Amino acid sequence: MSTPLKWPIDHPDWIQLYSLATPNGHKVSIALEEMGLPYEAHTVNIMQNDQFLDEFKAVNPNSKIPALLDPKGPDGKPLAVFESGAILLYLAEKTGKLIPADPRRRSECVQWLFFQMGGVGPMFGQFGHFYRYAKEKLPYPIERYTNEVRRLLGVLETQLGDHHYLIGNEYTIADIATFPWVGCLDWGYSAREYLKVDQDFPKVVAWHARCTEKPASVRGAKVCPFA
Repeated sequence: MSTPLKWPIDHPDWIQLYSLATPNGHKVSIALEEMGLPYEAHTVNIMQNDQFLDEFKAVNPNSKIPALLDPKGPDGKPLAVFESGAILLYLAEKTGKLIPADPRRRSECVQWLFFQMGGVGPMFGQFGHFYRYAKEKLPYPIERYTNEVRRLLGVLETQLGDHHYLIGNEYTIADIATFPWVGCLDWGYSAREYLKVDQDFPKVVAWHARCTEKPASVRGAKVCPFA
């Protein structure tokens, strides 16, 4: 007898999203909402080690959320995609949405997407761990990651300049990848005041507000909530 599925599928023709309402999870659900793609969301409870189940590892062998299964991949066959940045790029290329058509601006978008994946996500995450969640409050890592988070916020502040989004005035997957992590400094780590975000990075604050207030962002942030 086969083992019952933890995440049964009701709509096999839709994209299957396996996620949780973390910054990385928000990226993909917000993008799916913004693109108007039909999808079915399945909550992966990382507190209960759902991510290590064989059923999930079949979609993401690295046991990290989010991951998705597209039943209609590029060749018409199912395709599993993991890593949030790779998912955003895949969906943007699939739909032609949220990524510039101009090659130069497209390259700029991908660069800022990778900036988030290689810098903002890992460094903000390490900061949050040592500042908020570590059992022992160690001064050195807190100082180290505080300085790096503020440096990265400064990079964003400069890039935003006098326009609305990271790639000029065009809202892209680069914004969607990044703004949930900026928000997490507040709702996830309670560090907004400590980091002096409002005082020192007003353009980032205004940009974050523009992104979070979008209807698709509001809907996407509610997908796969923590129990």
